[in-house]
Amino acid sequence: MPAQKSGAKPGAKKKQAKFVIDCWQPVEDSVLDVATFEKFLKDSIKVDGKAGNLGEAVDVFMEKTKVVVNADLPFSKRYLKYLTKKYLKKQQLRDYLHVVATNKTTYEMRYFSINNEGDDEA
Repeated sequence: MPAQKSGAKPGAKKKQAKFVIDCWQPVEDSVLDVATFEKFLKDSIKVDGKAGNLGEAVDVFMEKTKVVVNADLPFSKRYLKYLTKKYLKKQQLRDYLHVVATNKTTYEMRYFSINNEGDDEA
């Protein structure tokens, strides 16, 4: 019986994950600029322990009001949430916006919903 080789085939592509951060609400209200957010992600994402070292492993680009990140696995979706919150804090928007997961590969920036219905009673 021939021995089976372990590991991946030579020349096989690494699996990639596609993550989307949807910023349509703050962009519609002119609170957030998608281009600066995209630049922040490009400068902040660490590959092999170095920030801004994206190379072939990570690709960040813009689609209207969305920022799309294609990355070789392993890459954490949670890391994108961390960087998004860091960006919001830097822009002093963290008190008004939060990051919510809408599905397995997508985050969305939303405003906090503040209900003032009970304040009218005296």
